[in-house]
Amino acid sequence: MSANVISLDALSVGSRDRLREDMAATAAGGGCSASSCGSKQAPEDMDPATWAKVKDHPCYSEEAHHYFARMHVAVAPACNIQCNYCNRKYDCANESRPGVVSERLTPAEAARKVIAVANKVPQLSVLGIAGPGDAAYDWTKTRETFGRVAAQIPDIKLCLSSNGLSLPDHIDEIVGMNVDHVTLTINMLDPEIGAQIYPWIFYQRQRIWGAEASRILHERQMLALDMLVARGVLVKVNSVLIPGINDAHLMEVNREVKRRGAFLHNIMPLISAPEHGTQFGLTGQRGPTAAELRAVQEACAGGANLMKHCRQCRADAVGLLGEDRGQEFTLDRLEDDQTYDPGHRETYRDWVGKEREDRRAAAAEAQAQTGGLVVATAPTLLVAVATQGGGRINQHFGHASEFQIFEVDAEGVRFAFHRRCDNYCVGGAGEEDRLERVIAALEGIDTVLCAKIGDCPRDTLAAAGITVSAEHAFDYIETGVSAVYRARMGDAALQARADSA
Repeated sequence: MSANVISLDALSVGSRDRLREDMAATAAGGGCSASSCGSKQAPEDMDPATWAKVKDHPCYSEEAHHYFARMHVAVAPACNIQCNYCNRKYDCANESRPGVVSERLTPAEAARKVIAVANKVPQLSVLGIAGPGDAAYDWTKTRETFGRVAAQIPDIKLCLSSNGLSLPDHIDEIVGMNVDHVTLTINMLDPEIGAQIYPWIFYQRQRIWGAEASRILHERQMLALDMLVARGVLVKVNSVLIPGINDAHLMEVNREVKRRGAFLHNIMPLISAPEHGTQFGLTGQRGPTAAELRAVQEACAGGANLMKHCRQCRADAVGLLGEDRGQEFTLDRLEDDQTYDPGHRETYRDWVGKEREDRRAAAAEAQAQTGGLVVATAPTLLVAVATQGGGRINQHFGHASEFQIFEVDAEGVRFAFHRRCDNYCVGGAGEEDRLERVIAALEGIDTVLCAKIGDCPRDTLAAAGITVSAEHAFDYIETGVSAVYRARMGDAALQARADSA
């Protein structure tokens, strides 16, 4: 299938420069620009009104995360609970972790920054406030920020994240401002488990400790979830998986939030390191392994729909999921007087719709070919893809700091999870210790698809039992993954016939 081409003339000067840089990187073997998505056709099991809310939202739609960017503004530093996994004082520009920010902004500064990003990042579709404290507790700043941005960029989606303790107090205003996506962190239903996660809460002007604090927090979280669902707001529930504390309990959380109407459940691994200064980090509480995380997610099958593409973003993240361009838009780099220009974002969305239709047709064609060759009992393969977005295999192996993992079998191609790693190439040369860590991150993966790879890393991965191919460079992910599966299963069928002859 042919790719649709976006007209550079329709974009702003900054956007044209950015896209030209990406195209130049593609020609040099470094991958292509993070492009499009968003079909105008809703899935069969989703009503049109809900589809309109999620089709361009990278956190609420796995498909959209290949194509659309989010932006968080750090305007809400105050928080009313203490979590043992949180330390908002810590910051590192290279650290991707909730609560981390490099600059705290006033609402006026935030609005100025959003306009700058919207003018230079045509993929931007969502503005979120995720702290670094709690957006509902620091409500005055959250409300003012949303009001300022919505007045100038009325088509941007507004989101907020909250622990839920203060959220019920602001439901009418949330609905009135057209905030139709809310992320609610729920780590427990049982206050005794909660007491191991939350030392205290600040509620009704007093600090409350222990199980009583968690009981109140739980009740307020359930009330917030019920109120939001009743008003038509889509709710994504975040849960932090903490081995030995709530790992076995999260299945119960999943069932309960589904019963109450949550749209998605995002089970995230605890990020715990001593240098972060968190209570869990300092006391040696470990995070889950990739296998443990996946086991809990699989145990929740049949419950609330799971989000598996979360990147646990900073509270000042900018860009596609899996990338952070926030350092490009610090206050000292912003122009004083800026006017929002909607043209390039509108052109981009039009292109996205056409590209998505093309991708769907390509995926359907690939599945038809696969279904005619492979029997239903054929095994499932895990295929890792190096991608910069656009639903394509478009990144150099050595430049990938994460791989998106897809499952493929006779039923088709499905996104499964992502694996973070250190990019192998630094300054144009590969580093062996980094390659070892990449191989460790790819444990259990059958094949890696990328736009380009050198002979040395290809041979090293082959020795580790991992096949790497650039044969499907710049193809749609579904097309390339399906082709790999057909080749593998076709070879197996031929071998089976030869063995029986």
